[in-house]
Amino acid sequence: MNAVDLGVNLFVALFALLDPIGNVPIFAAATAGASLRQRITVSAMICAFAAVFLGFFFFTGLGLLQFFGISLAAFRIAGGILLLLLGLDMAREDFLKIFADADAATDAQDVRGYAKRRFKRLIVPFAIPLMIGPGAISAIIIQAGEAQKLGAAGTAASLTAMVAACVVTFMCFAATGPISRILGDVGMAIVVRVLGLILCALAIQFILMGLGEALPGMFSAGVTTPYPSGGH
Repeated sequence: MNAVDLGVNLFVALFALLDPIGNVPIFAAATAGASLRQRITVSAMICAFAAVFLGFFFFTGLGLLQFFGISLAAFRIAGGILLLLLGLDMAREDFLKIFADADAATDAQDVRGYAKRRFKRLIVPFAIPLMIGPGAISAIIIQAGEAQKLGAAGTAASLTAMVAACVVTFMCFAATGPISRILGDVGMAIVVRVLGLILCALAIQFILMGLGEALPGMFSAGVTTPYPSGGH
């Protein structure tokens, strides 16, 4: 595998794991009533945070887990539990209301203040672990090992892929206005509940994969890796 292949593979994996299109309804609910400038500013702050966070784990992730004595299996299980709790919350009727901000309209002139307040509110659980979950962090740590084999070219390709994935995510979030108008409140609620179900299933899969790594032979290969040719 050369540096270009590494970068392309990492970009595709991060785009699927960050899931900007699937997260648009939640971001739209979190920024309901915001102006275009406010929404773009919040999008930029979240995506910049994502890029820095992914870069941090790219350079230190494996060493950090080793320092604390945490295996990837344990990380998958813990992340899966967090995602499961979030998925169950998403299935609740009032899930979107927890992201609502009644002051968005009155803060139309205070773009920076609104963006900072929304950013603090969305770091958890939106940025982490919904966007940057165990899958994204695991992918980064694994790809970091591959990049080391290719030297500076591999590192540059990986960093480019991370930045590109975050830029595409920013573009998707910045365009939530038209999407939210098309879906409406009912449409967004339906989409979020379906995503909650999918997230619960993904969380269970992470837990099963972690248990399969920690306890070899406990589960069949069809359970921990149901689609070996096309799955994560």
